[in-house]
Amino acid sequence: MKLDILAFGAHPDDVELGCSGTIAKEVSLGKKVGIIDLTRGELGTRGSVAIRNEESAKASEILGVTVRENLDMRDGFFVNDEAHQLKVIQAIRKYQPDVVLCNAITDRHIDHGKGSKLVSDACFLSGLIQIKTELNGEAQQAWRPKVVYHYIQWQTIEPDFAVDITGYMDKKMESVLAYTSQFYDPKSNEPDTPIASKNFLDSIRYRAQDLGRLVGVEYAEGFTTERYVTVNSLGDLK
Repeated sequence: MKLDILAFGAHPDDVELGCSGTIAKEVSLGKKVGIIDLTRGELGTRGSVAIRNEESAKASEILGVTVRENLDMRDGFFVNDEAHQLKVIQAIRKYQPDVVLCNAITDRHIDHGKGSKLVSDACFLSGLIQIKTELNGEAQQAWRPKVVYHYIQWQTIEPDFAVDITGYMDKKMESVLAYTSQFYDPKSNEPDTPIASKNFLDSIRYRAQDLGRLVGVEYAEGFTTERYVTVNSLGDLK
């Protein structure tokens, strides 16, 4: 199954927090979008793997993505080595995306930067025909995505470009709040975490609103690139 866009996250909820407004918009435009989580988030302070599985399924339904998978890497301990790269390469070749979205290049959580580099390296290696992979006993064809974009997470990073998600902010928040175990709930008796505060929950909206203000729209999500962005004409820029 070929996808237009494949979004990777080190943990379930990374994609929702980082770029779900963009995903919801692209889905509404008829694009086929998939999500792949590298880990189950099993080291998370709140919730459990079973709960996170249910929450990610609900978030996927809200966003209308075509497919969601989990590569079952070890939360906190996966590394950017051949074995892990081959797992990601297999997924890239399976779905042949033109665009890959992945974690921020640097962030508070160590898995975000690691996941970013792992996916980026795998996108390049996936295009090398001498690297052999199989799926269900059949050889896979080499495939390299056209572009890799990194969404922005906890840390404030200057974006290379912004996507106008006006009209999709509520859908973004709905997908984030599907992870009821992870975020602010005044009735919860679970331990406090940085992302479980009301301040963090509020920040999801006001950060998108602030970036929107800077680019002249209501809400926006920012991305960094690995190469220059190309447009056909100046009229493509807003």
